[in-house]
Amino acid sequence: MIVFDRVGKRFDNHDAIRDISLTIDSGEMVFLTGHSGAGKSTFLRLLMLLERPTSGCLMVNHRDTSRVKRRAIGTYRRDFGIVFQDHQLLFDRTVFDNVALPLHIAGFEMRDVNRRVRAALDKVGLLQRERANPAVLSGGEQQRVGIARAVVARPKILIADEPTGNLDPQLSAEIMSLFEAFNQVGVMVVIASHDLALISRLRHRIITLNNGRLVGGGGHL
Repeated sequence: MIVFDRVGKRFDNHDAIRDISLTIDSGEMVFLTGHSGAGKSTFLRLLMLLERPTSGCLMVNHRDTSRVKRRAIGTYRRDFGIVFQDHQLLFDRTVFDNVALPLHIAGFEMRDVNRRVRAALDKVGLLQRERANPAVLSGGEQQRVGIARAVVARPKILIADEPTGNLDPQLSAEIMSLFEAFNQVGVMVVIASHDLALISRLRHRIITLNNGRLVGGGGHL
C-alpha cells in the first residue's frame, strides 16, 4: 500500500508537488497523468526515494519513507521494478544478460538467474530472442525486454514512466496488456502516461495532477 498524506516537494522557489493526499492499495493498478511539468516525475521519484518529501508523510508498504536511512535505500528499492520510456538497455549484452542484471546485483545464484530470466522472457513473449542483441529488436520488443527486466526479481510494485511514449497505438495497447497481466497476479502497478485515449479505455483509476496538485483520482487515506 502507498499512502501520500499531505505530501509536498519544493525545489528552490518551485513547488513540484503540493499537498498530495491519496492511497494506492496493494495489488491496485493506477495511471498517473497530467500536463508536462504537472509533477508526475516527482511523484515517481518520491516513491523510489530519489527525492524526499519537503512536507507531509509518504508511507510505502506500511513504512514511513522518511525513516529509511541512506544505507538502506538499496534494500528498500528491491520492492520495486521500473520500466523506462527509453528502455535503458545495454547494447553490449544479450537480451538474457540485460534481464539478468538486477538478479546479479542482488546476488542470486546462477541456477535461479537462469530460471527467473527465462520465465520473465516467456511472459513477455521473447523467450526465443534471449541470445539476441537488443539493438536488432523493434521498439516494442525492446520495451518488452525492459518490462522483463523490471519484473524478473518479482517486485511488489511496478513503476512505469511513459512506457508507451515511443510506440504506435497497437503496440501501446499490447504493452498495457502486459502490465495488466502482472497486475492480475497481485503486483501493484503505477504508470505515468500522457496517452489519455489509451488509458481512458482501460478500467483503472486515473490520478490527475495539475501544477503539482491532485485534481482527480484521489483515493481514501
